[in-house]
Amino acid sequence: MGARAIEYIGAAPSSLAAVDEQDEAAAVADRLLSAAVGALDVLAIALGDRLGYYRLLAHREALTAPALAAASGTAPRYAREWLEQQAVSGLLEVLDPSQEPDARSYRLRPGVAEVLADPDELTYLAPLARQLAAAARQLPALAQASRTGRGVPWDAYGADMRESQADLNRPGYLRLLAEDWLATLPGVQQRLRTGPPARVADVGCGAGWSCIALARGYPMVRVDGYDLDMASVDLARRNVAAAGLAGRVHVYHLDITKGADRGPYDLVTAFECLHDLPRPVAALAAMRRLAGALGTVLIADMKAADRFTAPGGDLERLLYGFSLFICLPDSMSTPGSTATGTVLRPATVQEYASQAGYARVDILPIDHDLWRFYHLHP
Repeated sequence: MGARAIEYIGAAPSSLAAVDEQDEAAAVADRLLSAAVGALDVLAIALGDRLGYYRLLAHREALTAPALAAASGTAPRYAREWLEQQAVSGLLEVLDPSQEPDARSYRLRPGVAEVLADPDELTYLAPLARQLAAAARQLPALAQASRTGRGVPWDAYGADMRESQADLNRPGYLRLLAEDWLATLPGVQQRLRTGPPARVADVGCGAGWSCIALARGYPMVRVDGYDLDMASVDLARRNVAAAGLAGRVHVYHLDITKGADRGPYDLVTAFECLHDLPRPVAALAAMRRLAGALGTVLIADMKAADRFTAPGGDLERLLYGFSLFICLPDSMSTPGSTATGTVLRPATVQEYASQAGYARVDILPIDHDLWRFYHLHP
């Protein structure tokens, strides 16, 4: 029998509560230490991704620290420390640990490349680490916003946030949007495939990958992307041009609630942005006007639980973390914001849609780890 069990048996009834409190404190401390180790792993992944280390390792059999440094244009001593940290964390394998530090060769363990080195894989998550690092840099601004009730605008988070968000969603858009997600709306899919050329409006298009996916998947359509962030619009225009689609895809820096007279569109989409918008009801009403009497409105947003419960599962914890550090401050940077936050529940979508004049909201049968898809009927 262990010492802890003996303590319980010998404890007087009045001291049992104190023992329980000690156990609970120890559990909380263990949780915090475990989270700290995980946080350091995330930051190391963000650094390796930014420096291109994973992609270099994915294309070589193995690399020493000097070789990685030379290939990446970084300092050998820093490269060695990163390689050792990644090996200790179990993401890299050391071919011969007994060799001198700069002579050791490292390679990716099985499965790591698909998650951290291949931007086309649906399992690609390296940008998530960069996204969290970008959010952490805003802690002083977030503390000030918490005191004043104001916000931290999206552009304040910088290129790491903007680019990582785009990189995270890119594989799903390019590989699933046209053939899988829109397959749940066969009438819409048929319209996009036939003439005369259909018109699509993509609201909150970010870096433009959803626009590109729609144009690639349906060679006849014309796509107009709209976004509130000018830096994202510039990035989207560059991506569209690089994809050779500038003739069919146009991206505008525009608040659709102030310029929704560009319809009618056959399809109006908004992917993972409704919860960020400061005036979601006005945005949904504008989307309804853009779609006109015959168009379709498709919304994808976070797969939050139906109702608040505590403690919650890992997905709920993830969504609240994003809300606290990114989405809610961004939304609240606009005066008078509805301040939805990332945890957008189905009942809230239904409420917003009803206020915006929609007759019905259907949840589509699309399997996605993070998103729920809504078909809004005018």
